[in-house]
Amino acid sequence: MVSDQNRRGGEKIGSLSARAFTVPTDQPEADGTLSWSSTTMIVAEARAGECSGLGYTYADPVVATLINAKLADHVVGRDACALQDAAAALWREVRNLGRSGIAACAISAVDIALWDLKAKLLDIPLVDLIGRRRDEATVYGSGGFTTYDDATLAAQLSGWVADAGCEAVKMKIGSEPRRDPHRVAAARAAIGDAALYVDANGAFSPRGALRMARDLEAFGISWFEEPVSSDDLAGMAFVRDRVGPAIDVAAGEYSFTADDTRMMLQAGATDVQQIDLTRCGGISGFLQSASLCDAFHVDVSAHCAPAAHLHVVCAAPRFRNLEWFHDHVRIEAMLFDGAPQARGGKIRPDLSRPGHGLMLKEKDAQRYAV
Repeated sequence: MVSDQNRRGGEKIGSLSARAFTVPTDQPEADGTLSWSSTTMIVAEARAGECSGLGYTYADPVVATLINAKLADHVVGRDACALQDAAAALWREVRNLGRSGIAACAISAVDIALWDLKAKLLDIPLVDLIGRRRDEATVYGSGGFTTYDDATLAAQLSGWVADAGCEAVKMKIGSEPRRDPHRVAAARAAIGDAALYVDANGAFSPRGALRMARDLEAFGISWFEEPVSSDDLAGMAFVRDRVGPAIDVAAGEYSFTADDTRMMLQAGATDVQQIDLTRCGGISGFLQSASLCDAFHVDVSAHCAPAAHLHVVCAAPRFRNLEWFHDHVRIEAMLFDGAPQARGGKIRPDLSRPGHGLMLKEKDAQRYAV
């Protein structure tokens, strides 16, 4: 239990540090435009008095260097409850570095840590600090990498339906477009009547995406993610305007600022707007983008990092679902005590713990330290 002084606020941030951990994948993975064999998590820790807050992002180890060498000096000494003041200082500090990419990921990890810290100082669950709207979040299974053979693909997708209770699953397409109808047919056979999503990671041209959508309509796909590059807002809107009414177009995982989200919404590029708090400025940035989606009457889907997103999506307006991404679910279970488990297609915040409830498993994480 924290002291009454901490409950009133005024505690100063005493330290901020970050570490990187690189975890090999369980087998080779690829999507429509990239392949990889490991994933790096950067964990930030902010301390005030006897409390500490944890935040993280998935990016390059250089993010930890940026936090330790540049950002920490602009956070330490600030009021631990003045979150908007800290966020503004961080964005101001990276002005000449460029806000998107590495800088945004670094700020995201720090911001999540600061929100967790404040909730712990106030001795309340993070979702209640933000403002709870719901007690659980719907998840959809995500993976289905283009490196998988048919048996591996079917086993993974059907497992999310049977074991985790997911009512929707997502697979990657675009590496070998000629094989995609066969792969999607195998997925449909494995999952029965569950909703089937596909993600091209920007692999197609606008017309190529339309051709693929028409080839896959027979298998009942209901979600086409990044059919073209998210940088091509006109191309995204072109596809969205022309695909069948049963297919929602989704994108937004590479929106690093609220401005990125705003421009995508103004372009009419999506039916479902993805937001990733590990890239868009943490919880502060997520809430900004979610408010924009509410104003545009567009549903929000949280991208990956389910343990980090759990509390904020239970506070977000117009929330549709959260991505239960294979890599991140595996890593978060390995490295965090308190990582959520999907049951009945839902995950729920642990309201018995202050903050977001995650603690780094130091001994388990050390073997992956960079």
